[in-house]
Amino acid sequence: MPRDSGLALWWLPLACALLPVAAAHLALALSVREGLVPDCVPYWDGCASISRAGRHGLAAIVFKLLMLPCAVLQALHWVAARHWLALSHPDPAAGRWLLPLGLVAGVALAVYVAFLGSDGEIYRWMRRYGTIGYFAATYLAQLLYLRGLAQLPQRPHGVYRAMAVVCAAMLALGLASTGISAVAISGDDKDRLENLVEWHIGLLLTAWFLVQAWLWRRSRFGLVAVRD
Repeated sequence: MPRDSGLALWWLPLACALLPVAAAHLALALSVREGLVPDCVPYWDGCASISRAGRHGLAAIVFKLLMLPCAVLQALHWVAARHWLALSHPDPAAGRWLLPLGLVAGVALAVYVAFLGSDGEIYRWMRRYGTIGYFAATYLAQLLYLRGLAQLPQRPHGVYRAMAVVCAAMLALGLASTGISAVAISGDDKDRLENLVEWHIGLLLTAWFLVQAWLWRRSRFGLVAVRD
């Protein structure tokens, strides 16, 4: 397991977990206060999507101010994740796809956030595929990292199981969302169920990054200054 000293890097996955949570819930609270969305608990009621909560007014400003830096941090996080695996994995090429996947995830998230609230067909297209690109690239990177953990000579079994459970739950919710889209139900019910899935997948993403932050803190993973 990595034992680098220097600047600790466990704060990177921690920031990847906490910044989106703060952005979504602050935006929701501000949108409720301004009457833009109903006053409810979206995890139970599905009253509004994350996008709707951060689309207009002061909520949109706060959401973008928090989420645009988060896009950069998430890309940097996957660079660090590749290095973490390289320090402990028997194959030095393990996790090499984390770098391109992390870049795709960061760019897709930035595109989605930048054009949130913009009108026009092209902007809707960019938001839609920004969202799809972000979740797909992030999920694939998480699976790749999980595969790397499984191949370690001293696998952290508790962390591995926790991450595997989170990934399985996200897959189940993603499949449920696809099924919801295919079922012939009323528009309001469909929107409500899709909103529920979105908020819970966001919660699971947070849980995954929190587990990773704990792992990196326990392994004392960090940057080491290089001296001539």
